[in-house]
Amino acid sequence: MLKSSVRVSLSLIAAAALAGCFTARPPMEPVPAPVVEVPPPPQMPDAIPDAIPRHEPRSRSGNPPFYDVFGRRYFVLSSSVGYVERGVASWYGPGFHKVRTSTGETYDMYAMTAAHKTLPLPAYVRVTNLQNGRSVVVRVNDRGPFVSNRIIDLSYTAAAKLNMLHNGTAMVEIRSIDTSLPPIVTASAAIPAPHSDMPASQAAAAAAPPGVAVSPGTAPPVLFIQAGAFSDPANAERLAQRLRGGGYGKIFVRDDQIAGRRMYRVRIGPVPDVAEFDRVVAGLERAGITDAHLALD
Repeated sequence: MLKSSVRVSLSLIAAAALAGCFTARPPMEPVPAPVVEVPPPPQMPDAIPDAIPRHEPRSRSGNPPFYDVFGRRYFVLSSSVGYVERGVASWYGPGFHKVRTSTGETYDMYAMTAAHKTLPLPAYVRVTNLQNGRSVVVRVNDRGPFVSNRIIDLSYTAAAKLNMLHNGTAMVEIRSIDTSLPPIVTASAAIPAPHSDMPASQAAAAAAPPGVAVSPGTAPPVLFIQAGAFSDPANAERLAQRLRGGGYGKIFVRDDQIAGRRMYRVRIGPVPDVAEFDRVVAGLERAGITDAHLALD
């Protein structure tokens, strides 16, 4: 079984509770995960239902204003409403089965759950595998993954339903489900109604191209890496020229109208798989571009 992330249990860290935050310090030597008896996997993961979104109070643990892991600070969002993110998903399994999650609950690798670095706990999100069109709804009740270029850690069953167990990773889109609103029931899923009262940063994310509702077997969307977005076309072209010839792949500037504003986005690609995504993003980081992310055509 593939262990695809580094776990840090927030429920075990309480030294900075009075300060309203905590700091996870990596151990000097690797600490092996506890050996647990893992039940046999279900024969048909697709038969296990998705998480059912419902309103829940904010967890008393796992929701500090901010926290530090491996020298990086993460700020926990005040709300998940309107949250949209695209990037690489990983999954975690037997080594953490029955271990406490950040909410204090016990991790069940066969439940429809996930870990995220900044969403408030618990939260419900729809995760779509952009490489095959499969989609699941999971309940976020843990923190992680604290590995470069990974935006969500899925349970074994959620990963199985997205058909990503073999590769260990997949390029995905995450969309939050607003449990304060009555769902609009469709033939395939319960999707929350639009919500306009959201933070500006989340509104900007929601203004990005919507999720691609494709069925398995249909052509997947074309995926790119966005290296920057500018209101001034000269700045966009300057970045594109700087990157050209650097071995990143095809680089172009896309002109779009976003939320009533003209934006010029520097794109690289198409990106065929996670390995190429990781290669290009690592190169961009060495060039000082640390906010590159996955984007749809």
